[in-house]
Amino acid sequence: MRHKKANVKLNRSTSHRKAMFRNMVTSFFEHERIVTTQAKAKALRPMAEKLITLAKRGDLHARRQALAVLTKKSVTHKLFDEIGSRYMESSGGYTTIAKLGPRRGDAAPMAVIELINPEETSKSKKKKRKQEASKKPAEAKVKEPESAEIEEEKSEKNKPTETSAESGEENS
Repeated sequence: MRHKKANVKLNRSTSHRKAMFRNMVTSFFEHERIVTTQAKAKALRPMAEKLITLAKRGDLHARRQALAVLTKKSVTHKLFDEIGSRYMESSGGYTTIAKLGPRRGDAAPMAVIELINPEETSKSKKKKRKQEASKKPAEAKVKEPESAEIEEEKSEKNKPTETSAESGEENS
């Protein structure tokens, strides 16, 4: 049983797996997107998001922790200077994984993992909020004065008229 076994082994030894992910995350931040298998992309995402969170913190200890994972100093500088400042307003969800199709040769399911542009995500959230607001009931909307007057006239016309018996009782 695999209870409480968090990481995916990917049929590799521990040292090989760690080296592979260090190289992948370095390439990922260098190019801001990479094409790999779906299993590797899903396993890479938490590692990349933790490093972006370190970059947002931006202190010396966080920089040294990132240097312990990344294999190139230039990529670490890019992570802390450009990428970390780009996501200061976001609280997570910095990456996206898009499925491509089977790889020619071994038919392995391929995917592309890339950094999300934070401006686009904030715009899409605003659009969703506007759509939700437009779906609310029409009662909340304020009626125009002209249409309100027309509706009052219609309601007066539709009122039942008094019968002679009712008018006679009121007079006596």
